[in-house]
Amino acid sequence: MSRPVSRVLTLLELLQSGGVRTVAELADRLGVGERTVRRYVDHLVDLDVPVESVRGRYGGYRLAPGHRMPPLMLTDDEALAVLLGLVAGRRTGITAAAGTAGETAAAKVRRVLPERLRDRLDAVLDSLTFTTAPTGSAAPDAAVLLPVADAVRHHRPLAIRYTGGSGAGSGSGSGGNGSGERTVYPYGLVAHAGRWYVTGRDLSVGADRTFRLDRIHGARVLPGTFEPPPGPGPAERVLTALATAPYRHEVTVRVRGTAEEIRARLPRSVAVVAAADDDGDGGEGGEGGEGGGWCRVEIRAERLDWLPSLLASLDRPFVVERPDELRGLVADLAGRLMDAARGTAPPRD
Repeated sequence: MSRPVSRVLTLLELLQSGGVRTVAELADRLGVGERTVRRYVDHLVDLDVPVESVRGRYGGYRLAPGHRMPPLMLTDDEALAVLLGLVAGRRTGITAAAGTAGETAAAKVRRVLPERLRDRLDAVLDSLTFTTAPTGSAAPDAAVLLPVADAVRHHRPLAIRYTGGSGAGSGSGSGGNGSGERTVYPYGLVAHAGRWYVTGRDLSVGADRTFRLDRIHGARVLPGTFEPPPGPGPAERVLTALATAPYRHEVTVRVRGTAEEIRARLPRSVAVVAAADDDGDGGEGGEGGEGGGWCRVEIRAERLDWLPSLLASLDRPFVVERPDELRGLVADLAGRLMDAARGTAPPRD
């Protein structure tokens, strides 16, 4: 937006705040000369904005009584940022003290937006799922987010160009098929841990995939419709895809407890938890547990050094099934903890 146009809009905002504004005051607020202020007023009059000139010692400019504010002049990105900010405020509890103020503010913003933009933003809000409280990360490019949300909301096929983390075109957990355009049946939009994802059926590989929106370099809604399949919701699909993505180490651990108890301590994006096929004691002799059977926990990780402390934090009996390297790291941590419990403060130099 050019500076003259921006200043004309700023002048309109100043006049909309009510009262009579002197030419000197407006010139100071806009950082221009008084002659330029008068020229900006002429621009508003040319746009059929009823600006009145008030003569006299305290004269200046004001808007005619009863003038209604024109449609809110926000870009797609600006409008998206405003509404997502209000939604995030409600999710995190920041606006809870203000009661329904966040909801009424969002309604007012929507009411003055152009219908085309309002419908597209409604598609984003209707199709978006948060796995946790929103973080301070930036929203994706509106040129990608808006068509993706529209396709999700209306069950329309979506054409995307995608580049995976390795530089090749791929979805989460897929081998990729190059960085060319692919067709996706999008099931849902998910915001997780500061990133945005769309999960759906990738027709080019005939399998479900999860795509990061910041790696999509173009999105087009295609003709036709599809029927979303039954089963897990979009958030659960994304978390499962993240937990089972290919990493250097595939870890399997048996933990005593119910699946619900273990999932409460291990995020779905980190581990896949399922009841064990058998209900054996896992080498623990049935002692030291808290009752109940055993669950098998599968974790994918690039490094193993953070896993011993994570397993210890579960405060439940566990048995490492694989890899052998993890057993050694757990034993090392146990030894250090025993030394710390028995030891005394080291002598000073």
